[in-house]
Amino acid sequence: MKYDLNLLPVFITLMEERSVTRAAERLGITQPALSNALARLRTTLHDPLFIRERYGIQPTPMAQELAPVIAAALAKIDDVFIGQQEFDPAQAERLVTLAPNSYAEFALVPAIVTRLREVAPGIKLRLTPYGSDLAETGVISGTTSMVIGRILDAPDNLVVQHLMDDGLACVVRARHPDVGTELTRETYERLRHVNVLPPGRLRAGLFQALERQGLRREVAVSVTHFLAVPEIVAVTDYCATLPALICRRLAHDPRLKVVPAPVDLGTFPVEMAWHVRYRQDPAHRWLRTLVAEVAREAAADL
Repeated sequence: MKYDLNLLPVFITLMEERSVTRAAERLGITQPALSNALARLRTTLHDPLFIRERYGIQPTPMAQELAPVIAAALAKIDDVFIGQQEFDPAQAERLVTLAPNSYAEFALVPAIVTRLREVAPGIKLRLTPYGSDLAETGVISGTTSMVIGRILDAPDNLVVQHLMDDGLACVVRARHPDVGTELTRETYERLRHVNVLPPGRLRAGLFQALERQGLRREVAVSVTHFLAVPEIVAVTDYCATLPALICRRLAHDPRLKVVPAPVDLGTFPVEMAWHVRYRQDPAHRWLRTLVAEVAREAAADL
């Protein structure tokens, strides 16, 4: 029996997008052409493969069983052909999409931009938000080069690499009447706090660290991004508990003062993840090395 290997990327794209419309857009073909390819797949495999539902399509048990096998085969084919390509960052002209969480955007992206400007001026960056849903970033479908932040429950088609670990410290206004060079447990619990709301299920991090230490915190205001914190803390007697690397950046603001947390709140990992199809891509390997170097240098400042 002859098989049309061109149908395999169609199958994987449908598995990842769970939508005929989005899959057709990603593949650059019309919906009728994609539907025709799906019909040929169904005939070849003697299975409907995808069942239409109200909000898209869902794979059948056979499709779910075949998906990892086909994805692995396509990845090996990519390795063979992409691995033969060369990449010169100084001459490269391309747009790269990254999905950093708010921490990585504040703490690492400026250094990444600086490094790109020095060694690859033709590469432009586009940032897309990374909240609690990896699928929304485009990294699972491969349209986004990588996500940077905390990676939880990554699917099999993503490669996750640890970059660094960061701790936690506190920031208050420079002339805070109750905080000198140290912050006692009693003062911490008496102060009111600014809280940065992590997205979705990532909310547990700092809350769990405080709970482990039995440390109470009265939250006066919650914000969605680290950028809002210095402007609030600088004009109030509030305290914010933030990643140490971000506190290091804020320490340059004369309106603010960084002090150690009153207890050891532990560390948290910073990671990056990318689609397996980029595993042997020379340009992507170079980009991963650059991001890892930036993170390593940032960690050395802690």
